[in-house]
Amino acid sequence: MIVLKINNASELVAAKLGKFLESLTPDGLDQSTVEDVLIKKMVENLQAEGLKGEIAAVRGLELDGKHLSVDDGMHVRRVQSF
Repeated sequence: MIVLKINNASELVAAKLGKFLESLTPDGLDQSTVEDVLIKKMVENLQAEGLKGEIAAVRGLELDGKHLSVDDGMHVRRVQSF
């Protein structure tokens, strides 16, 4: 299993859409938007390589160095098979 943590979702949205629009969107929406775009691109690339599996966007997991913690309210926000 691979875990990917995105730290700069707000900055990426600001760079792509502009600071004004970024200031109007909550950080959670920025994170979800970046995750959705990333999942789409990853699925395209993994399928092109002939890999099969699933990729998921999960809320309630925290990666801190070598430590992975799970919150009580953890849930899978999105799953996509490839």
